[in-house]
Amino acid sequence: MATNPDRSLLLTGATGFVGGAVRPWLAREGWSVRCLTRDAARARERHPGLDWVQGDVGDPGSCARALDGCRAALYLVHAIGEANDHYEREVAAAATFAGAAARAGVERIVYLGGVAPPGAGSAHLRSRLAVGEALRAGPVRAVELRASMIIGFGSLSWLIVRDLAARLPVMVLPRWLRSLTQPIAIDDVVIALVRALDLPLDASASFDVPGPATLSGKQILEETARSMGLRHPRTISVPLLSPHLSSLWVRLVTRADWSVAREVVVGLTEDLLARDDRFWHLIDHPNRLTFAAAARRALDAELRRTPVPGAWGVIERVRGLAVSPPS
Repeated sequence: MATNPDRSLLLTGATGFVGGAVRPWLAREGWSVRCLTRDAARARERHPGLDWVQGDVGDPGSCARALDGCRAALYLVHAIGEANDHYEREVAAAATFAGAAARAGVERIVYLGGVAPPGAGSAHLRSRLAVGEALRAGPVRAVELRASMIIGFGSLSWLIVRDLAARLPVMVLPRWLRSLTQPIAIDDVVIALVRALDLPLDASASFDVPGPATLSGKQILEETARSMGLRHPRTISVPLLSPHLSSLWVRLVTRADWSVAREVVVGLTEDLLARDDRFWHLIDHPNRLTFAAAARRALDAELRRTPVPGAWGVIERVRGLAVSPPS
């Protein structure tokens, strides 16, 4: 595995959106990366040049095998849209992983969670916050980074925003689209994760990682449409449209899985604002990508893939969105 044991790292969630984005950065920073997945054979077929190990973060034995020889770990797993008991399972898995990391001699765990809402928040967000608490309460020093909406090709929340902006010239505006958040580019999230691995720390800590601007849901849709070269959607205020009803039309219009769309919409019913932005100054990265720049990068990445098929692809082309890969 690693030729330098001081730069050996276990990457969980390696096949996911954030895991896939951070892998090449870790290599450039000199980390020797071992990737944990539930299906190593499938992962090796898709990415044969990587070091894959099969296991589950909730299983002590597979955690011990995966963490053996690692100095650090990135914890990038979560269970949005899974079974109703995912809160209890995720918290238990985090505690199991933290204990196994301590026994393996791991010195640092970095976890990507969500910004704390002022109220109860969605079940998914409560679970992510509880996982962060469980990791920070463990024997290994842990850094919990809290982000709101992450902008990038492959992000579930970005997929919903992108599809709504591209496909609906007229949109009902429920009250929850007035909620405020600070979207952050995946590029900046990756920098935060990599630099958190070497951040001097005396104890576990949590930091918010906000984007450079505070936007409402309505402004996010308008900025996304503008990045696509489209007129922003016309909106009709419907203050009584509940998050549940809203998630139904989100389900019809977007490619996001129903259970995922529901959790994302519920999560947007409250402001998701950072406590501060001091982490960016701690890692000497105060200048982050604007929403427009992050959106354009996400759209460019999509254009390099297969065009959107079916009726929605036709609708997008009729609206004037360029959905074909560049020649």
